[in-house]
Amino acid sequence: MGPHPAVAAIRLAVRRVLHDILTEHSRTTGGDPAYAPAHAPARTTAPTGGRPSTDSNGAVPPSPPLVLVACSGGADSMALASALAFEAPKLGIRAGGVTVDHGLQPGSGLRAEEVVLRLRELGLDPVESVAVTVGREGGPEAAARDARYAALDSVAERHGAAAVLLGHTRDDQAETVLLGLARGSGIRSLSGMAAVSGAAGRYRRPFLQLDRQTARKACMAQSLPVWDDPHNADPAYTRSRLRHEGLPALEKALGKGVVEALARTAQLSRDDADALDAWAAQAEATVRDAAGLLECAKLYALPPAVRRRILRRAAIEAGAPAGSLFARHIEEVDRLITGWRGQGAINLPGKVVAQRQGGRLVIRQG
Repeated sequence: MGPHPAVAAIRLAVRRVLHDILTEHSRTTGGDPAYAPAHAPARTTAPTGGRPSTDSNGAVPPSPPLVLVACSGGADSMALASALAFEAPKLGIRAGGVTVDHGLQPGSGLRAEEVVLRLRELGLDPVESVAVTVGREGGPEAAARDARYAALDSVAERHGAAAVLLGHTRDDQAETVLLGLARGSGIRSLSGMAAVSGAAGRYRRPFLQLDRQTARKACMAQSLPVWDDPHNADPAYTRSRLRHEGLPALEKALGKGVVEALARTAQLSRDDADALDAWAAQAEATVRDAAGLLECAKLYALPPAVRRRILRRAAIEAGAPAGSLFARHIEEVDRLITGWRGQGAINLPGKVVAQRQGGRLVIRQG
């Protein structure tokens, strides 16, 4: 008798991602995926600790990649951790885990220690807990997210991890799309979370095609203890209100299938946004003069979606933080091209200033 359907589904999703990681690792190290044994991690040193092991040709096999799972102790990330612990050894991949203690709740340190113990019981190694200080910039949710990713980046770099797995589900994707829609931030915001993101594709999200209930059922089937974060039910947080009030209201008004439709919208939007980004990258060289300045007349001739992407790229290159640069900022800069009436400079985040001078658009630190 095979595993529970939910367990089989999460393992398959993780297996696919691990195959991708192993293939990429083999390309970058010049190794061969065939080196990975069927049921145990590759060994790069002799049992006695002497000379490195070699193959029949005398070559030293590349070290197996390390994949970490970011685990809060909730159902999504615990299901992900269990699937990683099951699948990684069969592909010769080392598997570890990390939990981030945000320090936002009483007893959060103890909770992090419990998660570390659970991950070690699954057979993951290395495993560690990282405590962070959450600031206030951008609101509590954004500040916590920034602190969390900074910690995950640090751990991944310290251990030389090939990737970090995140437990975001299709439900999380639907919520992200709705939040982007509410902000009016354009098609890139509607594209939600990417399956692969971060520097060099560090972050992987195997569960974007699986719903939250599948992860919870997988934990129940394996008798995995899970922790339900009270913040997820706290109406003080926007995402919590959306999860418990907004999405149920939409499903009541529109019928079942809203989550699936929003997730599908995210993928379609991402495909469109990627195509427009590629177009903008090619067009940018054609709208700059010999000194590298943007020519307003040539910008004006471009489709708005392409032109605004060029303006955004230029603002970021000048020092504007991408996370603080919103659609309204780019629209103001765009008016220097499309609605020129002699207006003054536009102030952007990061002390960046955009102004029109002699038919050229100058974007630089103020």
